[in-house]
Amino acid sequence: MTKRSFRPFLAASLLFAGLQVVSAQDYLVNSLKNNKSENSKDSFVFTEVINIENTPVKSQGSSGTCWSYAANSFIESEMIRMGKEPVEISQIYTARNAYIEKGKNYVKMHGAITLGDGGALHDVINMYKKYGALPQSEYTGLNYGTTRNQFAEMAAINEGLLAAVVKNPNGKLTPNWEKAYISVLDTYLGEVPESFTYKGKKYTPKTFADEVVGINADDYVEISSLKEHPYYSQFVLMVPDNWSLDLVYNVKMNDLTDIIDNALKDGYTVGWAGDVSERGFSWRNGVAYVPAKDYGDMTAEEKESIFKGPKPEMQITEEMRQEAFDNYQTTDDHGMHIVGITKDQNGKEYYMIKNSWGASNDYQGYMYMSKNFVKYKTTAILLHKGGLPKKIAKKLNIKQ
Repeated sequence: MTKRSFRPFLAASLLFAGLQVVSAQDYLVNSLKNNKSENSKDSFVFTEVINIENTPVKSQGSSGTCWSYAANSFIESEMIRMGKEPVEISQIYTARNAYIEKGKNYVKMHGAITLGDGGALHDVINMYKKYGALPQSEYTGLNYGTTRNQFAEMAAINEGLLAAVVKNPNGKLTPNWEKAYISVLDTYLGEVPESFTYKGKKYTPKTFADEVVGINADDYVEISSLKEHPYYSQFVLMVPDNWSLDLVYNVKMNDLTDIIDNALKDGYTVGWAGDVSERGFSWRNGVAYVPAKDYGDMTAEEKESIFKGPKPEMQITEEMRQEAFDNYQTTDDHGMHIVGITKDQNGKEYYMIKNSWGASNDYQGYMYMSKNFVKYKTTAILLHKGGLPKKIAKKLNIKQ
């Protein structure tokens, strides 16, 4: 498929990274507002196959923190799976900690690494392991006079501060730049409590993570699929938001959906990261698929009814997937949470996806994403290793 004119190169490369003064989140949502058909919901009949319990839909507001909302929602479902009472985990506490680590890397790399709101699913697991967790009630991140996330001003200040540090005007860095950087985060997001009381018991972020949330960070794996790397090995996923240069496991394209299917059938939800800046992705209508015909070749009538009922899809190959990644047609611009499987009236299966843009679409914050879309536009998935098919776990040398 050809590159779409509605997604300029610069905007696409910065969306998930959050480097624009205008929020990348706002730009992304606005770029999709025309991807809709009237009365779409009346033309689909979805029947649930699997619907794994998950916590209520949230809104990330005007911030590029979808990765934190998606993976923390995933952890909350893990608590449910483990028989625990779920707690809303502070998404912005996780993001704050990632900003600290990202800032350190930015300076070490002399500015040659991504900065801003963006992140990866594994950041949530990494920050959980290093810093612990806080309940949303203890850390909202709203310390600047608004009722919703609004990070553009903070991001611009942090970018300017760190750019000045990288210039090294003294000829030698002082230890004070980290304090200055963290003070900006504290000013906008709030200072982190050393301890707090939750349901009558005193915790620190670390003890809250250990005793209340209770997941083992080492049990989670991140998986991608790129033909350019050896299958069933690990590689560094070269996307801007992999600022920590984490390794992911590489599997064949069809393995991605096999893994997701197996996980869901066994009661595990899945974190999803990928590209939603597509003509076949409609947030308003809550449907994502890969049209069989390129949008530029559609008639006016076909464009108008693109989300009005099930449509034929393009068949995806590993070569197409690799080419789209290489040509910036697949970028890491969003993260969401896969919580189930549904079928349309023709029997085709879709994944039930929980988004973090509030409950303002046709399905109150959820979407139905075709398996072809997942095969084509996924950059990575995150799941508990227990959700892997045994044959694939063996190929990856992962002990379950």
